[in-house]
Amino acid sequence: MPRRTRRRDDIYGRLPTERVLDAAADLDGMSPLAIVRLMARQERESARAVERAGAPLARAAQAVTAALAGGGRLVYVGAGTSGRLAALDAAELRPTFGVQRAQAIAILAGGPRAMLNAVEGAEDDEPAARRALRAIRVGERDVCVGVTASGVTPFVRAALATARTQGATTVLVTCAADAAARAGLRADHVVGLRVGPEVLAGSTRLKAGTATKIALNALSTAAMIGLGKCYGARMVDVVATNAKLEARARRIVDAYTTGADADALLRAAGGRAKVAIAMARLGLDRKQAERRLARAGGRLRDLLGPANRERRA
Repeated sequence: MPRRTRRRDDIYGRLPTERVLDAAADLDGMSPLAIVRLMARQERESARAVERAGAPLARAAQAVTAALAGGGRLVYVGAGTSGRLAALDAAELRPTFGVQRAQAIAILAGGPRAMLNAVEGAEDDEPAARRALRAIRVGERDVCVGVTASGVTPFVRAALATARTQGATTVLVTCAADAAARAGLRADHVVGLRVGPEVLAGSTRLKAGTATKIALNALSTAAMIGLGKCYGARMVDVVATNAKLEARARRIVDAYTTGADADALLRAAGGRAKVAIAMARLGLDRKQAERRLARAGGRLRDLLGPANRERRA
């Protein structure tokens, strides 16, 4: 047992997120204002880290686009803060882009209850990760995205290994890519976010969490745009499930049609803004518009041309 403890200390002690930030060496002696300012300055590194990882992040997004276009799924896997951020991203894809729940799955170490409460030991449970991946029958059409700030989370390592064995495309999003490689985490696409030490040493909900959130936003948004779920800068596949989203859908239809009754168009289009726009612009009924959109791969740009050359508000 002591030998195992020393080995783990060696692994975690070398992580960049576990080091003490020089500027925060006297953190407990700082005023609240000084702490806030220090944290704000340090958070700028989060966005810079994502920018530096732009190329692998873009390749990962293209892999997700291809998977979803081919009938596959986006499967997020993570533990703790990383897992919660992944689950948040997956949950937002349906209302924003009309993605079916079965197409975007988040597997969180410890299960759904870990979304709100820490589940002790869950991140070390490799058998649970393997069971979870097998339960959803992950396969060659899917993309599995492992999210781990530390890069050494056993749950994520086991999940990615299982996904690879089943032929899925794998992505690793981490703030410690070197540590991940040493720990045996392997992926087809590695997105390394080099944010450096945290203001509070080891607290990866800070810079690491922010960088992870930005990276996952970029990954899923770029993938959805690749699927034609955006026209101009508007979410034309929005699912209007509340008053705010209903109003947004009307504005979207208004933006790309002239002299049309947005409410009537949306009703005729089954609530789908993209279909409503195609109907109005091309003088089609719903079924005709849906067929034309299908032939265009769901992309209004391919059907109508660039949005910025069309109606201006």
